[in-house]
Amino acid sequence: MIDKLHYISQQPSNGTHLTAIKAALSAGCKWIQLRVKDQPESTILEYALEAQTLCAKYGAKLIVNDHPEIALKAGAYGLHLGLQDMPIAEARQIPGSQIVIGGTANTFEHIEQRVAEGADYIGLGPYRFTKTKQKLSPILGLEGYREILEKVRSAGINIPIIAIGGIEPDDIAAIMQTGVHGVAVSGAITHAVDATQTTQYIYQQLNTTALKEA
Repeated sequence: MIDKLHYISQQPSNGTHLTAIKAALSAGCKWIQLRVKDQPESTILEYALEAQTLCAKYGAKLIVNDHPEIALKAGAYGLHLGLQDMPIAEARQIPGSQIVIGGTANTFEHIEQRVAEGADYIGLGPYRFTKTKQKLSPILGLEGYREILEKVRSAGINIPIIAIGGIEPDDIAAIMQTGVHGVAVSGAITHAVDATQTTQYIYQQLNTTALKEA
């Protein structure tokens, strides 16, 4: 089951990725993606091993960004791959068939590609400009999501699609109405004044929209 809320780790001003992950877990996040850039693999592995321990303690799932070998060594639940990373089919051979693998997409054609590659879910974005990601793909906005999700439905594609990229809590109700499965956030929780309250509000927005659809 792919959670509706994905927390993407980022280094806060007063700590490390692990500091941010622990705070997100304490706030109630259940799907944690460890996304560490420009660090040695040995450092990322240390983060992943500790993050997996933290996730197990809180009953959450750990997803490792970019590194299939690290996902395997850490015993992570899943792996997330960007468009420029290793192909999903190739990456799946490293940790095995049981691991969940998500793939990034920016267009409907990318979604078709990811489905063909065997992705379990898709991170579609960016919704708006974000400093979290370098080499940002074209911004989609609400209209972009509407157009792409309409094509997805018309093509009979059934895969969880997670909106990502600069999303704030008050954006979520409108984004969910486009037909996405859920959202991924980073700064909205990392920099929240009250991370627990913010996480609860986000889940409320996600679940209220889901109830309206049902």
